[in-house]
Amino acid sequence: MKLPAILLLLLGGILMGPVFDWLDPDALFNELLFPIISLSVAVILFEGSLTLKFKELKEHGRMVRGLLSIGMLVTWLIATLVSRLALGLSWEVATLFGAIVVVSGPTVIMPLLRVVRPNANIANILKWEGIVIDPIGALLAVLVFEFIVSGKSGALGHTLWTFSSTLILGISLGGVAGWLLGLALRQHWLPQFLQNAGSLTFMLGVYALSNTLQHESGLLTVTVMGIWMANMRGVPVDDILEFKESLSVLLISGLFIILAARIEFSAIVQLGWGPAWVILALIFVARPLGVWLSAKGTTLSWQEKAFLSWISPRGIVAAAVSALFAFQLENQGYTDAAILVPLVFLVIITTVILQSLTASPIAKWLKVSEPDSSGFLFIGANQVSRAIASVLRKRGIPVMLSDTSYENIRLARMENLPVYFGNPVSEHAENHMDLTGISNVLAISPYRQLNTLATFHYLDLFSKGHVFGLSDGQADQRASHQSSEKFKETRTLFGEKVTYAMLASQLSQGASIRTTQITSEFTLQDYRAQHGSRLLILFVITPQGKLIPVVADREIKAEEGYEIISIIRPDPEKDQNHIADKPAK
Repeated sequence: MKLPAILLLLLGGILMGPVFDWLDPDALFNELLFPIISLSVAVILFEGSLTLKFKELKEHGRMVRGLLSIGMLVTWLIATLVSRLALGLSWEVATLFGAIVVVSGPTVIMPLLRVVRPNANIANILKWEGIVIDPIGALLAVLVFEFIVSGKSGALGHTLWTFSSTLILGISLGGVAGWLLGLALRQHWLPQFLQNAGSLTFMLGVYALSNTLQHESGLLTVTVMGIWMANMRGVPVDDILEFKESLSVLLISGLFIILAARIEFSAIVQLGWGPAWVILALIFVARPLGVWLSAKGTTLSWQEKAFLSWISPRGIVAAAVSALFAFQLENQGYTDAAILVPLVFLVIITTVILQSLTASPIAKWLKVSEPDSSGFLFIGANQVSRAIASVLRKRGIPVMLSDTSYENIRLARMENLPVYFGNPVSEHAENHMDLTGISNVLAISPYRQLNTLATFHYLDLFSKGHVFGLSDGQADQRASHQSSEKFKETRTLFGEKVTYAMLASQLSQGASIRTTQITSEFTLQDYRAQHGSRLLILFVITPQGKLIPVVADREIKAEEGYEIISIIRPDPEKDQNHIADKPAK
């Protein structure tokens, strides 16, 4: 459907809850509802903070740093003022609402970018803003909440003491816990099969301990803990991140449905036009003002600034944090905190729907969409992939090689090829693999399962006719082992019986990849006659520069002006003659 998944989760929760009254989370979970939400938010924030590396924050430009400082401050102030004036919220609740709605997040940004495919400048800015603003924005909301709760006593001195103690405990305990867990992982104190479960258990234990020592300090503690581990040298956080991604998907899906089912639309209706003014101010005042102030001194065009001003959908962290803090503030006596959850969900629904539906036409109107891309993502950075990718890159065709083998990645880097080290179908890859200029996939890994997973994953992203794979050389006739027709159509790259093992064997035996120009004097038939069975054609390049992979069910058409990229095996007769002609020693 090419839409962020949270739209369907929200719709499902609203239909099951306030519309049909099938699901009542308060009655279903009773006293467990608050602990479930609290622990889920802790896991989500811990996972988000594991991606916050300071060196990456420095590398991603003045614009991203501006959005994470000036842009956040502008949004916070404007959202606070408008919610106070339009809805009559207390200053405490209005300030917390402003802090909550500064976050966007990759769960909504990344699906939108895949559909719109804006130029590299915009894509990188939005991607890194979405990734980094999650933990920073959540940390801001936690600090505001701690200040509000600590100020309930009314005494300024007590408020400052409680806030300071929360801050000190969160930073110190989070730092120590992050260092200890990072050291345990780096020194392999935990066996491999316990690293994920052990890390999760330890993190939840630290969260509970922090809350015991200082009320509601746990979220700050686990956020600092994740940031510390992310920036600690030699800590293998990638495996933990992959596990936490799977867990977060489950938690996010459940939380969205549960929280949406608790929405009381009657409470929103009673507010009249107040929420509309808040949403309009966020979309048309706060975001554009934050973008244009942050863009001072950058080289962005006005079209790029305008598009960035339009895109700022809110995501899961805003929803989860608002629900958690609303519970707490209502218990503290802030009756207007009950409006936090429906108001934040209204902001999420409006921004996600409006910006998802309008982003593509606006990008085309502003001419900031990426031009028709012709690049290739290689599943596998092995010998075959590197050889083909090197030829394509010399012709100016964008390439990206992905592999889970560090040795293959190292060799690809030595050949100056762009690489992604990790699982190409993971959420981490969606957030960190640069697919700018990439619109095709070649599954050339020696691993059948990885090729299959990658094929189905990228068929959803790039559609049929842009995802290709080598034959696996197996023909199992059992019904349980039959592949879908959609999948079979992708398995004919370079020929119906061409396998990875065949190509790797040919290259190891001295075969070379060559580019040949087709002319009126030297036709495709001449080319084939010259090399015979030693020739395997890989790609055809049109006079316009379009690269067309050869597949089994498509006739090769190459006329004057076309070029051919092919693998040519050595001629054994010439090699034998060459050896025979050598004088004996």
